[in-house]
Amino acid sequence: MDSFDTPASTPDPGPVLTVRGLTKSFVGNRVLHGADLQLLPGQVLGLVGENGAGKSTLMKILAGVHQADEGSVEIAGEPVSFSHPVQAQQAGLSTVFQEFNLLPERSVAENIWLGREPRRRGLVDTRAMNQDTEELLTGLGITGLKATRRVRSLSVAEQQVVEIAKAVSFDARIIQMDEPTAALADHEVELLYTIIRRLTDRGVAIIYVSHRLKEIFDLCDTITVLKDGEQVDTRPAADLDEAALVRLMVGRSMSSFFPDALEGTTVGEPRLELRDAGNGYVDGIDLTLRGGEIVGVAGLQGSGRTEVLEGIFGVTPFTRGELRVDGSTVTVRTPRQAVRRGLALITEDRKATGLALHQSILDNALGVVRAVFPSRTGAARSAVPSTLSTLAVSARSLSQEAQFLSGGNQQKVVLARWLSAHPGVVLMDEPTRGIDVGAKHAIYEVMRSLAAEGVAVLMVSSELPEVIGMSDRILVMKDGRIAGELPRGATEEQVLSTATGVVPGESSDPVSDPASDPGQPEREVSL
Repeated sequence: MDSFDTPASTPDPGPVLTVRGLTKSFVGNRVLHGADLQLLPGQVLGLVGENGAGKSTLMKILAGVHQADEGSVEIAGEPVSFSHPVQAQQAGLSTVFQEFNLLPERSVAENIWLGREPRRRGLVDTRAMNQDTEELLTGLGITGLKATRRVRSLSVAEQQVVEIAKAVSFDARIIQMDEPTAALADHEVELLYTIIRRLTDRGVAIIYVSHRLKEIFDLCDTITVLKDGEQVDTRPAADLDEAALVRLMVGRSMSSFFPDALEGTTVGEPRLELRDAGNGYVDGIDLTLRGGEIVGVAGLQGSGRTEVLEGIFGVTPFTRGELRVDGSTVTVRTPRQAVRRGLALITEDRKATGLALHQSILDNALGVVRAVFPSRTGAARSAVPSTLSTLAVSARSLSQEAQFLSGGNQQKVVLARWLSAHPGVVLMDEPTRGIDVGAKHAIYEVMRSLAAEGVAVLMVSSELPEVIGMSDRILVMKDGRIAGELPRGATEEQVLSTATGVVPGESSDPVSDPASDPGQPEREVSL
C-alpha cells in the first residue's frame, strides 16, 4: 500500500469529475433537474441547499444507488454509468453516507476490507489485513485506533474515521461526504478537518454536504447551491459570505433569518427559578426564567449547558438547591415528574432520545400525552393535524414512519410531541442541530409563538449566531457554573470572552495552534 507520507505525483490539471445535466424523477415527481458539476483534483466542493433540494439524490446517482433519467457523468474524462455502488467504488468514487454502514461485531480491519480481504493460500491473511489497516490509518494522521478493535466499542467519531478509511481504501479519487459532522462533538470536528486536508493534499477531490455553514466556508473551495431540485448557482467560496449563501438557499435575507418577538409578547411572572442548584455535574446555578422570554445558554463543550437542562428535567436530578415552577417549590426526580410540572425537554439527539423512529408521526406526536396524561389522549389526537400544520411538517400522511422524514421534519415532530402536552416551560437542547436553514427558521418562528403565548423557553445552542439572534438574555456557562449573563444583542466576542475567561485581545497560548505558524508541521491527531 502506498504511504500517505509520500508526496503525490503532480495531478492531471483536468477535471477529475464532470457532471452534465443530471435529471431524476420519482413516480412522476422531478427531484433533480439539470445539475452540472466540475471537480478538480484536490478541490473541495460544498453542496448545499434545504432538505428536499436534491443534494441526496445527486449524491446517490454519483454513488450508483440511483440511475439518472438524463445527463452524463465523466471521471477523468471517461464517460461512466453506474448501476451499483460497487461499480462507483471500483471507478474511484466513494461515498461516506450520514448513516454508518458498519458491522458492529467485526473489527476495524474487517469492516474496511469487507469482501476484499487479502488472502494467502485461500484463507484470509489477517496479519496482512491488519497491517494494511494500520498503514491506512497512519496515512490519515490517526493514532490510537487499532485495526483489531471491535466497531461496537468505538465512539461516533472513531466510526466516522473507519467509514472514511474504508472509502479511501478503494484508491478513491473522489469522496462524497454527507453531513460528516452531524453526530460529532465540537472538539471532534477538527479531526475531520485534518483528514480532509490530508486527502486534498494528495489530490483527492471531495464533495462535502453540510448544513453547518461554518464548515462549508472553512473547507470548501467552491460552493454549489441547489433549491427545489434546480441548480441555483456555483461560485468560489471566496465570493460568498453566510448572508449571501442563505439568500441563495432559501430566498430570504439573513436580516430576517432570526424573527423578532411577535407583537403583543410580554415578559410575565417567573415560570422557572433555580436557587443554588447543583448535582455531580453543575453547581451554584441561579436563574430566573419568565413567561414570554427566550433565554439562551452558551458555553464551550463540557461547560455544563446540557447538564443544567437535564438537572431541571430530572434526567440527572439536582441534589441540592431549590427548584420553583410558577412560584411553587417542587421536587423533580424523574422526567415524568417534570412533565407533570409543565416542563418539556427537546433533547439534543432527536433520533436516539427524541423520537420513536419506527412509529408513525401520529404515534410520536401523542407519545408524551399517552405516557403521562392518558385521559387527554382523545383531545390531543384531535389537535395533532392542526399542530403539525402550524409547524409546517411535510409528510405523506400521519401514518408515515418518523424514520422516513427529513431531519427538519423529524425535529418538528419532536416539537409536536411536546406541544401536545401544553408545557409552560420548554427546555431546548441544540434545537436546530443537523437541519437545513429553512427548517431552522420554522423552528425559530415556533419559539417566538410559544413566547407570545406566555411560555418560557430556555435554549442551549453551540451556534453563537443562533444564541445571539434568538435570545432575550444570554447565560454563559463555564466549568459547571454560570459565568455571566449578557443582554440581548451581545457580540460573539463578548460571549466567548465570558465562556473562556480570556479578555479580548489576549491569548493564553499564542503558539498552541500549528495553523498560526506556517513553519510548524501538521500535527497528528490522536483519538
